[in-house]
Amino acid sequence: MKIGFIGLGNVGGKLAGSLIRNGCDLTVRDLNPEFVADFVARGAKSADSAKEIAEKCDVIFTCLPSPAACSHVMEAEDGVLAGISPGKIWLEMSTTDEAEVRRIGALVKEKGAMPVDCPVSGGCHRADTGNISIFAGCDREAFDTVLPILTIMGRRVLHTGALGSASTLKVVTNYLCTVHLAALSEALTVSKVMGMDMNVAYEAIKASSGNSFVHETESQVILNGSRDIGFTMDLVSKDVGLFDEVAKRAGIPLELAPLMVDIFKDGEERYGPREYSPNIIRRMEDACDVKVLGKGFPAFMVDDEPEAKGYEVVVPLRSDY
Repeated sequence: MKIGFIGLGNVGGKLAGSLIRNGCDLTVRDLNPEFVADFVARGAKSADSAKEIAEKCDVIFTCLPSPAACSHVMEAEDGVLAGISPGKIWLEMSTTDEAEVRRIGALVKEKGAMPVDCPVSGGCHRADTGNISIFAGCDREAFDTVLPILTIMGRRVLHTGALGSASTLKVVTNYLCTVHLAALSEALTVSKVMGMDMNVAYEAIKASSGNSFVHETESQVILNGSRDIGFTMDLVSKDVGLFDEVAKRAGIPLELAPLMVDIFKDGEERYGPREYSPNIIRRMEDACDVKVLGKGFPAFMVDDEPEAKGYEVVVPLRSDY
């Protein structure tokens, strides 16, 4: 299959990197010419427009920073919809709004192509090694067609159901990460103010019922001081805002989500929208006049899981538990 990939940023560049590293026939497109040049040097081809990618490729991935950016790339005069044709497959890997992905998906179907709602979860360090998890919302025919490609990019691939279901689950999981990051900011700061050794505090939380993926990754770069997880406050605001909007449309009265929106908007105003998201702890550090640091923690996360071909996660029936 000829694969096209649009969007070579923090996550997209790493996902596309797994494809080129594994010998796929890859054509790329990004507004940053340096990103494109890097992929061309590694063996990829480049395209001058999203339309050209859709015309030349069998499978077209988009991985972009916002729903608005994706809609533009899809619907512009030289966009994907202008070049896509029957039998081709579009996969949306961005964290986006489930209603918008269903709207664009309907336009893709009108062209005789198949849409796949296809976000990822697990952090940039796992995207870099092909060990990230991938959700896929689509019909089974489309899923079976793209599964061999998705298992190159991700270790665990889950068919979530209809178009839009994967994006819903993605904002749910990102919301949970946001809540725990905010909670960890408070927990680590309390530990510091109370005189705890922060290396001991980290290990105690890790060994307890309070542990989480967020603690095992983001707490490390917090305690290092780099706060570099490859994700920024504006992106967290976007993601938790999407979760809040999904709930509002469904008439669900949330309590924590609006608070998370306010906390990260405040973080953006204080430290800038492109500040690394773990630096939300600075709100606590500033209020308590402390620096929450440990010793020997890494400046950024590196995946220590060996790269291996992925597999479909089969959801067991309740009776199988």
